[in-house]
Amino acid sequence: MLWDTWGGADMGGVRVRRRRDEDGAAAVEFALVVIPLVLILFGIISYAYMFSVRQALTQAAAEGARAAAVAQTNPTGAATNAVNKALEGNGNLSCGTNGLTCTATPPAACQGGSAKCVTVTVSLNYDAFDPFNLPLIPMPSTLSFTSSAEVN
Repeated sequence: MLWDTWGGADMGGVRVRRRRDEDGAAAVEFALVVIPLVLILFGIISYAYMFSVRQALTQAAAEGARAAAVAQTNPTGAATNAVNKALEGNGNLSCGTNGLTCTATPPAACQGGSAKCVTVTVSLNYDAFDPFNLPLIPMPSTLSFTSSAEVN
């Protein structure tokens, strides 16, 4: 066999190069690529979960306002019960627990009209509630939603 100047053997006109200097390069490249990809993947999952909780809170505030608007007595209690019922399927979320606060204003005059309005505000301390709490993934610290309904 003939040896060329690069340390490879000449096999019938085909040069074969030795790859001693590239051992483990694929593992290093994989490690450098997989870390950002996993961070992006879990960031997508974390944002999807936050948007799901956000939608549930928005719906719960609207349900609370509707319940308070039609309640004959104790509109604030009706609003709180409706918010809790709307959030039943979302883990441990209920008014007064896990950083979730619910406030309902009693019927008061609406802006620019003679009708009365009920306003329900639902606010969640998302920093305490976030199950993922990933580094480098910016999330809102508080999710807060307000809904109003006219009392007839």
